[in-house]
Amino acid sequence: MNSGDKEYVQRCCDGHPEDFRMLVHRYQGLLASYLGGRLRDRFQVEDAVQESFVRAFVSLKKLRKPESFCPWLLGIAGRVAKEQFRDLKRRQQNPEIARSRETGSSDTREDYALDEAIAVLPETYRQVILLRYFEELSCQEVAQRLEMPLGTVTKTLSRAYSLLRQELQAREGAR
Repeated sequence: MNSGDKEYVQRCCDGHPEDFRMLVHRYQGLLASYLGGRLRDRFQVEDAVQESFVRAFVSLKKLRKPESFCPWLLGIAGRVAKEQFRDLKRRQQNPEIARSRETGSSDTREDYALDEAIAVLPETYRQVILLRYFEELSCQEVAQRLEMPLGTVTKTLSRAYSLLRQELQAREGAR
C-alpha cells in the first residue's frame, strides 16, 4: 500500500478530481503489465487500462477502504480483461467479422454508422473521441490539448462510449 493513495482518493472524493491523475500516473505501468499478461495485444491492453481507470474514477466514492486502492483497481482491471476476452471470442466466432479481418476489409455500412453516431455526439464528447481514437492521443495528451483535467477526459470518454453504444443500438434496431 502506498500511503499517498488514501490521500489522493479522499481528495478526489472531496471535490478535487484532478488528483486522480496522480493515481493514474502511479498505477498506469502496473496496470499495463498486469493486463498485458492477460490480453497479449497492445491495443487491447491500452483500451483495458483506459477502461479500468474510467470505471475506477466513476466508482471512486464506493471504495470503502481508500488505502486499498491498488488491489481494488486490479480487481476492476481483471473484470475489464474478462469482458474484453469474451468480446474477442465472440467476434472471432462470428465468421463475417473474421472474414473481413482476414481480407483487411470492413463493412462500410458499419464504418458509416460509427461516423454518423460520432457526428451526433455533443461537441465535447466528439472532440475527446476523435482525439483519443482517431488522432491516437493518450488521455493525458487529450487533456493537455483540450485544457481539461485528466479526470474530466476519462469521464467524458466513458459517457461518450455509452452514448455511442446507445446510438449504434438504436440504428441497428431501426434496420
